[in-house]
Order: sequence, then C-alpha cells, then structure tokens
Amino acid sequence: MADYILEMKNIVKEFSGIRALDNVNLKIERGEIHALCGENGAGKSTLMNVLSGLYPFGSYSGEIIYEGDVAQFKKLKDSEEKGIVIIHQELALSPYLSIKENLFLGNEQAKRGIIDWNLTEKKTENLLKTVGLRVNPNTLVSQIGVGHQQLVEIAKAFAKNVQLLILDEPTAALNEEESENLLELMREFKKQGITSIIISHKLNEIVDISDKITILRDGKTIETLEKEDISEDRIIRGRVGRDLTNRYPERKANIGDVYFEVKDWNVHHPIDSNRVVNKNLNLTIRRGEIIGIAGLMGAGRTEFAMSVFGRSYGSQITGKVYKDGQEISVKDVPTAIKNGLAYVSEDRKSLGVNLIMDVRENTTLASLEKVSK
Repeated sequence: MADYILEMKNIVKEFSGIRALDNVNLKIERGEIHALCGENGAGKSTLMNVLSGLYPFGSYSGEIIYEGDVAQFKKLKDSEEKGIVIIHQELALSPYLSIKENLFLGNEQAKRGIIDWNLTEKKTENLLKTVGLRVNPNTLVSQIGVGHQQLVEIAKAFAKNVQLLILDEPTAALNEEESENLLELMREFKKQGITSIIISHKLNEIVDISDKITILRDGKTIETLEKEDISEDRIIRGRVGRDLTNRYPERKANIGDVYFEVKDWNVHHPIDSNRVVNKNLNLTIRRGEIIGIAGLMGAGRTEFAMSVFGRSYGSQITGKVYKDGQEISVKDVPTAIKNGLAYVSEDRKSLGVNLIMDVRENTTLASLEKVSK
C-alpha cells in the first residue's frame, strides 16, 4: 500500500469569479520526486500556494491531508512548522544581508533575546555543506550568483527541518551546469527520505529527475504519469491536449542585405576600469536574420548587449554602430531607442520592469511620444 505524505482533494480556487483551480487532485508518496507540468496559467504555482498557506484556509475549497491529518494552513509559517517549505522562482533573499543572516531570518539563533552569532555561523557552515556550497557564511547575498543564491534558499529550507520541499522553476535562471548540480542535489535529498515537488517547463530535466509527473491544464488535473510512462511526447500531449506531429517546423529565412553592424567594440568593467569585458567585437546582421550570441557564463554576452543598448553597461566604451550603412549614436538609452534599438533584459525583475508602476505604465514607458502629447 502506498505511503502518501500528501493528498490534495478537489481543490477549487477562484480569483474574481475566475477558476484558477477546478477540482484539482494530487497525491505525493513519501520520498519521491514528483513533477508538476502544465502551460503558463495551468494552475501549478497556485496549487502550491494553496498547499503552503500563502493562499490561506478558507480562501479555497477542498481538502489537504498531510502526514495523515487534515491540514488547514492559515499562513506560510503554519506549513513550515510541519516541514513544508516552498522556494519560489523569485528568490526571497535580502541582498544586503549575509548568507548566515538570510538563513536564519525569522528563525534567529538566540539565547535570552540575544542572537548567538557563533552558533549561527556554525549552523550555517553545516547547512551550506549539506547543499554543497563552499562560501563564507559572512558573504553578502548580493555578492554571489543566482545559482548559489538558489542553494542558499535550499539551505534555508533545511534550517526549518524540511520534509516536503517545493521548488517552483528552480532552474529557470541557471545555466546547464548549475541546473545539473541542483538536480543531483535533489537525488541526494531523496536518498535522505525528503520528498520533493518540482515545477518546471524544461521537459528534459523533469523526464530525467521525476518518479511521477502530474499534468495540469486550464486549472484541471489531466493525468499522473508513472516513471515507466514518462516521455516528452506524452507530457506535451497532456499539456496541450493533442499530439504535436511537428515540434520543430521547418523555417525558411528570407535573408536580405546587411542591416545592422557593430564594429571594433570595446567595453571596460564599470567599476574596475582596467578590466576589459569586451575586446574588439564585431557583429554583422542582415535583414531577416536571427543571430545567436553564444558563450560560457562570464564571456561577456549580456555585457555586450547592454553596452550597445545605450551604454547601459560598462565604461570607456569605444567602437561604432551602423544601421542601413549609416553610423548611428547609442550614447544613452533614449538615443538608442530613437534609433530603433530595444533590449529585453536577462534579469526581468531588476532591469525589465518598474515594480511600483502598473502594466499600462510599464508597456508605454519607453514610447510615451506615441501615446501622449
């Protein structure tokens, strides 16, 4: 008989009369790695927010049974006390606090109201070893990369005695090596008896890592696949409701004349001006072309794109930019925009949107002259 650590029965969640979850059912066996799949808006994150108490008991209908008991979590702390920890795609770390301060934020190691920093640091070192991160506990979170920040979040979960770990798009911002390291860590957690739920759009990863996969579509449970039934084609059929006979349709490019050129482009680091980030780069793009810029992490791809887009990165920038054979100015972002350049940022939250403005203001901010006098 299966040993279920979690059962979610007939979960219904509405927002302003619209059903985000429509009688969703989910069963998770103890110690397994269970994936949630579905298109954007299928209800995956909403379901996990219901489970974690982010959407409190009473704001949804249905039943949650955890460790054999009916659970009625009214806030995030209620689920964490039971060993359920969710790590969201948008990491919840304070960049200007150290790793050790982040790990025990709200869970301070105190004696008689005074934080024991020696104990905090010792526990942090042990937790970082658990997740395979070799970094000084006193390092500021802002000084480590996204991959390491993800591991800090997982270490933070272990500080709360995690039994059920929920990972929402954990590899979305990671490179291939960092992603593989994280998946290997999940396998290690499984050996320790920890149950994991992973939400991901990367089919190759979830096919590789999952014991079972539950597919959601339009807020409804479509099916749960056992290990032997899991394949990318089967997942795609469940997600979109039909077979995709041609996943990579043939594309015929209509390539024209040279349209955009960057010549002899040099960029120095914005703080350490002696450090060259891009050296004598040249790029030629023809009309109708899609150009890929490849390279390892730190090779200077993002820095190059940002520096061309109105010198929004770097110092001592030299080189020339041409459009339709004519040299254009990219001295600042407004000038770059006027010359037809646009940039979609790697870090959407920090660089892509203004979080205190609404959607209307964000979408028109770069082109106000087109919508207003």
